Amino acid sequence: MIEYRNLRVALLGAGSVGAEVARQLLEHSDELAKRAGAGLTLVGIAVRDVDAPRTVDLPRELFTTDAESLILGSDIVIELIGGIEPARSYVLQAINSGADVITANKALLATHGPELFDAAERVGAQLYYEAAVGGAIPIIRPLRDSLAGDRVERILGIVNGTTNFILDSMHTTGSTFEDALATATELGYAEADPTADIGGYDAAQKAALLASLAFHTTVPLDSVYREGITSITKDQIASATKAGYVIKLLAICERLTDAATGENGVSARVHPALVPAQHPLAAVHGGNNAVFVHAEAAGDLMFYGAGAGGLQTSSAVLGDVVSAARRHVAGGPGVAESTHANLPILPIGHVRSRHQITLAVADLPGVLASIATVFSDHGVSVETVEQSVSTSAEDPQPTATLVIGTHEAMESDLAATVAELESSSAVSRVMSVLRVEGL
Repeated sequence: MIEYRNLRVALLGAGSVGAEVARQLLEHSDELAKRAGAGLTLVGIAVRDVDAPRTVDLPRELFTTDAESLILGSDIVIELIGGIEPARSYVLQAINSGADVITANKALLATHGPELFDAAERVGAQLYYEAAVGGAIPIIRPLRDSLAGDRVERILGIVNGTTNFILDSMHTTGSTFEDALATATELGYAEADPTADIGGYDAAQKAALLASLAFHTTVPLDSVYREGITSITKDQIASATKAGYVIKLLAICERLTDAATGENGVSARVHPALVPAQHPLAAVHGGNNAVFVHAEAAGDLMFYGAGAGGLQTSSAVLGDVVSAARRHVAGGPGVAESTHANLPILPIGHVRSRHQITLAVADLPGVLASIATVFSDHGVSVETVEQSVSTSAEDPQPTATLVIGTHEAMESDLAATVAELESSSAVSRVMSVLRVEGL
């Protein structure tokens, strides 16, 4: 057997993930070489500050601030610096030099994916990104390769560990959102600025990537409907638990049929939702992630595991490194991303979903009838109604709380229903509006 030459590997970034990738490339080089069919030589690590403290003790001579020179001398480039720039420029430089690129940068791919994939296709390079969604969970390769011969109908996933930790803490300890966020920050689950996580931005980037892969269609980030979890209250969590649900921030990607034209399309959205306690996603605790895939032939598949962490995410990065090395040994151009379907992206108004709507109303005759009329006028069928009545010393007038569960209806009709309820004289306040998923 002819031995293949050693492949030169450049690493951009030495944060928690990058440092672990470097450590394993150095410590397990012999084993990785046997799996890859070629030796893997870490030729350098590009960082902004070579003297910055690291989570792993690495040889100082590997560090450099000259990323461009490092890129141009490498066969495989691992981008783990995050953000858009200079990551985009470095990745394009690596691709145009003929190197394969491995990245965990979901923001970059969700924003500039088509540009980067087109560049890789032009020169016959390959762009790998297993670590961009779900941390250690293998979900990109199953969607891109294992299910390439199937028809994926729907993806339902918990893809952000920070928000799952917060919601799970609220559910298990009864804490407020603010207290749960503080705990998540103390334990390192949440960044100092948690906006990307709690605002749903991180999950939306991942939803765009998953939908693009699953439906062979470019799904731009700005077409992903997004809601975060900042409005979720302790009372909503308690009410959900009482009703047999758990609240999760979900990324949902699905095939749809446009009701007006009959045209097939796709939707991607991120929002908190009620999930039945018996659903597998309800049992995803702490900072873990899980992705539930429904395909026409394969049926239901679930991928579960650590959604973040330097050591855990390095597993996905190194898997891509081995794949890239094997491609070099085998020869031939990289495999282009499949966007042949080119399906239209339908807005959330075209989605059919169930809702649970909680209203505060005066406990007076005729109120329930007038509210039922609002639902009926918009073509939304009511499935369940639960009523509780309370009074307070400040307001002796009895106040009723109505929890109304709907049958499946168009999102546009449900939105119109909620808008009319908010302006109705029969309704004191719309307390909560949550979608129900997983039934």
